[in-house]
Amino acid sequence: MGDTIIGPIDAPTATSPEVLVVEACTPTERDLISRWAAATHPHAPVLEHGDPGLASRLERGDDVLVVPVRVTWLPPTNEDDVTTTAGGNLIALLSPRHPMSIAQKWILRRDPSRAMVTVGEPAAASTLRAEFRAETGGAGGREGFTAFVGRRATVACDRAERATIGDRYKVPRLVAEQITASSRSRERIAELAKRLGRPFDDVLAEITDDLHELAAVQSPPAIDAFRALMGPLHRKAWTVDADVEGLDRLRELNRDHALVFLPSHRSYADPLLLADVLHRNNFPPNHVLGGINMAFWPLGPLGKRAGVIFIRRTFGKDEVYKLAVREYFGYLVAKRFNLEWYFEGGRTRTGKLRSPRFGLLRYLVRAIEDGHADDVMLVPVAIVYDQLQEVGMMSAEQAGAKKSAEGIGWFARYVREQSHDAGTARVRFGEPLSLRKALDEAGQDSHQLDKVAFQILDGINRATPVSATALVTFALLDVGDRAVTLDQVRAITAPLLDYLESRGLAGPVADLRDAAALNRTLTALVKAGVATCFDGGLEPVWSVASGHHRVAAFYRNGALHHLVNRAILELALTRAAEEPAAPDVMETAWAEALRLRDLLKFEFFFARKSRFSEEMAAELQAFGWLPGQVLSAELAADLIERAPLLVAPGTLRSFVDAQLVVADRLTERSPRTALDRDAFLIECVGYGRQLVLQRRIHGGESVSRTLFEAAWELAANRDLVDPGGDDVKQARIAWRAEITEVRDRIDRIAAAYANRLEEILDGNGA
Repeated sequence: MGDTIIGPIDAPTATSPEVLVVEACTPTERDLISRWAAATHPHAPVLEHGDPGLASRLERGDDVLVVPVRVTWLPPTNEDDVTTTAGGNLIALLSPRHPMSIAQKWILRRDPSRAMVTVGEPAAASTLRAEFRAETGGAGGREGFTAFVGRRATVACDRAERATIGDRYKVPRLVAEQITASSRSRERIAELAKRLGRPFDDVLAEITDDLHELAAVQSPPAIDAFRALMGPLHRKAWTVDADVEGLDRLRELNRDHALVFLPSHRSYADPLLLADVLHRNNFPPNHVLGGINMAFWPLGPLGKRAGVIFIRRTFGKDEVYKLAVREYFGYLVAKRFNLEWYFEGGRTRTGKLRSPRFGLLRYLVRAIEDGHADDVMLVPVAIVYDQLQEVGMMSAEQAGAKKSAEGIGWFARYVREQSHDAGTARVRFGEPLSLRKALDEAGQDSHQLDKVAFQILDGINRATPVSATALVTFALLDVGDRAVTLDQVRAITAPLLDYLESRGLAGPVADLRDAAALNRTLTALVKAGVATCFDGGLEPVWSVASGHHRVAAFYRNGALHHLVNRAILELALTRAAEEPAAPDVMETAWAEALRLRDLLKFEFFFARKSRFSEEMAAELQAFGWLPGQVLSAELAADLIERAPLLVAPGTLRSFVDAQLVVADRLTERSPRTALDRDAFLIECVGYGRQLVLQRRIHGGESVSRTLFEAAWELAANRDLVDPGGDDVKQARIAWRAEITEVRDRIDRIAAAYANRLEEILDGNGA
């Protein structure tokens, strides 16, 4: 049963007996199909899926041709977007499959062309019986075969419908039934039942319930209704700039492989924006995996029918649920339905990518290993916003505020907050990765998934455009509490724009060279409360608003992955310049770069050492070093002195300051006492705020629970957290000394750059 679609026209003449297997839920649909069948298949019986006569007709022995039939309801011909659909039509959309019965009569009276009869590709009963035995092993006998024919008829009509309604409505049906009827799934259920010491039927019933909980029961009307309901969360806030060319390339890949979209996660609006981009470009919808905390009414019931898979936050000990997830993933990739989840496990609180969560990736790998599909393509996706209303709350959470619980009240507040223009949201698709190839390249060691995850996150970073907001906040934070004029902001950002342009990085580089465009960005930041403008003097001056340094850092941090290698090189050259007696200055600089890479490995996603070496060589040439030139301490110092741009302070200081806070507190603790991680992090937040007030660390952006968590992970990686003896005490002291030395070097670079900034500012209206 394939992709033939027939409207109310003559069907081809059959050469064997036929039975019309009908999917009709209302008297209106039955009447439409009956009139069509009388005109085109006058001798064929018309039987609905649940009709007891269907089983008897399939067993008659004449190899009857099964013809799937249903009514397809079309949108109004002058309505392309559900957001403009009239009230009566929107009410009709709220049904899980088609307009309500009373609405159907009303629709047909107004416009008979809105309904058409769809015919899926017919299949002979003998063919279906052979497929039934191959897929299920004949489980369920006569009733099982009849149910199988009904499922195949439904899928055939779904495929046929897409020729009319488009790939944007490619949806799976009867998922739990198809999975649990599969002989392969039943074997695994039997194995699990034996291992758990439980009856097969009990485990089968539980996994069926779990699959019904998991499976997205998609339908075209629900997809449109969900878009209409969720539209206010993003359509008024942002103008969307999407990578349509990248999507066209993905369309070709999708013909042979399931795609797994793995976007960066900055906002609750991320999946809504991406879904809109796919829908408007007639791309099949993704199955979006989200936390079950978002399944409250009305998002939960409607979202599930629109492709959202609400998955439990934790289920490590529930073996039946784990098998349900595994089999569901296998089913989706086998049928080439596309997946989407947020690899970081939650929204970034700092503006840069978070560390990945591996749970869902493991299930995807298992689906490939189980033979559900030869391969899937992993698609890194970057979503970047000029502004985000929710950044203020996320910033407060980093300083210790409690996260608001999701619910209908939260939803209403979020909708209100999204009613203001927040600029542009950019959606970019990175280079797709073959999962099988990535696994082979990563090898079979315990770090295999870490290496695959790095490739994904590196792909997201490389696809991430630099936003105007990121560049302007970088400049404002760079000058501290000093207010600057428009010309001064232009002078500060000019070297940064030159650097980004030389790297060929995507972003509004040309725009920010224009004073009017730069002024618009500054005005938008003031409107959002991130910056403040004093215009009571001879000309306006801007600075970061008091108490909003973490918010400004959120926007700045979205571009730091493009600058981190240069920042490391600045620190490495400074170290080399300060060690003139070193036998090999280049080796000293390279060793320092590797040490800094290790110090920052829980903050940034670095390339493998061979590629990192190539990247650092390219950065060194950008500084003015010539290949083959001997790097002396004097040359290293000269390169730093002549550099038009120094980014180490603005790029790395907040992360190193956060590490110093954690190292300080660890060093003051007895190494023999076990630490409570959460209590320790709360202590670090308080201590960090104290240090800011004492001017012992640079600014409020360093006081972030997320940054302290990353520093804790680094300490744990160095065996500095678990209880021990004096060796742990000494290792903690050594780590604090290492961080202090790096921080002091950042301060020296900052002091040198401050003198240069003074020259820039003095020459531009200071």
